[in-house]
Amino acid sequence: MELITLTKPAAAKLRQQLERRGRAGEALRIKVTSGGCSGLRYELLFESQVSDLDKELVQHGVRVLIDAKSAVHLAGSTLEYADGLNESGFKIVNPNAKTTCGCGESFGT
Repeated sequence: MELITLTKPAAAKLRQQLERRGRAGEALRIKVTSGGCSGLRYELLFESQVSDLDKELVQHGVRVLIDAKSAVHLAGSTLEYADGLNESGFKIVNPNAKTTCGCGESFGT
């Protein structure tokens, strides 16, 4: 099982954002941190520093970094991107999430 899967639309949008910001050599870091009404929340950020403890993967031309603590919560997840009338933006579909808050910003395992 893949730690996390990026859909092609998500990878395309990430590559576009990296290019537009002049950060094409950087990676997407996906973190799970404490917060939100369900206890845990996601953080997506671009960065160039890789730790020895990071899990690093490349999908559809995008480098992804995930620290060991976050990997436990993300195993088997999918990062999607939608650009429609009802939904727009990145969304993590996480099979490990047992609860989510009404706004969709946080989750619990």
